[in-house]
Amino acid sequence: MKIAIIDSGVHAAHPHIRGVAGGVAFKADGSEDGDYTDRLGHGTAVTAVIRERAPAAEIFAVKIFHDRLATRIEPLVAALDWCVQKGIEVVNLSLGTNNPMHEAALKSAVDRLQARGVKLVAAHEWLPGRIAGVLPVALDWECPRGEYRTSTLPDGRTLYHASGYPRPIPGVSPEKNLKGVSFAVANVTGLLSRRADV
Repeated sequence: MKIAIIDSGVHAAHPHIRGVAGGVAFKADGSEDGDYTDRLGHGTAVTAVIRERAPAAEIFAVKIFHDRLATRIEPLVAALDWCVQKGIEVVNLSLGTNNPMHEAALKSAVDRLQARGVKLVAAHEWLPGRIAGVLPVALDWECPRGEYRTSTLPDGRTLYHASGYPRPIPGVSPEKNLKGVSFAVANVTGLLSRRADV
C-alpha cells in the first residue's frame, strides 16, 4: 500500500516513523523542492499514527507546510496531482479549508484522483472533505484509538468517526500532546489501509 501524507513533511529518522519511501515538497507557487523534512512536527506526528496502524505501508512525505501550518491552494493542488502521477493509493489530508473559492479547484483535483483510483481521506468539516468522492472523517473523542465508527451522510457517503489522539508519547499526558481532527483523519487512514478497506 502506497500512502502519501500531505502535511508539513516528515522527520524520517524519528523512531515512530522508521523511514519513508520518498517524498517531495511544494513551494507557495506550486513548484517542487526536494526538502520534505518536517520542521514543525505536525506531519511527523500524523505519519506516526499511520505507521502504527499500517506498519508495512510505503509512506511518502508530501510537504506543503513550511514555516507554519498554513499554505496556498496551489501547493495543495500540485501535491494532489503529484500523488496521481506517482501511483499513490491512499492520500491522508489532515488539513482543509473553509474558503468556498477553492471548491472548484479541489473538486477538479478530487476528480483526477478518482479517475486513477486514488482514495483521499480528509476531515468532513472542511474542503475537500465535503466533496463527493472523498472519504470524510469526523472527530469522536469517545472512540477508542484502535477503531473507527461509521454513520451515513445525507448524500449516501460513509462518514468515519475516530479518535483525535495521536500515537502516545511515553511520559507525556495525552492532553499535553498534539490532538484534534488531524489525528482522527490519520487514525482512519491507517486503519483503513491496514484492513485494505479502501
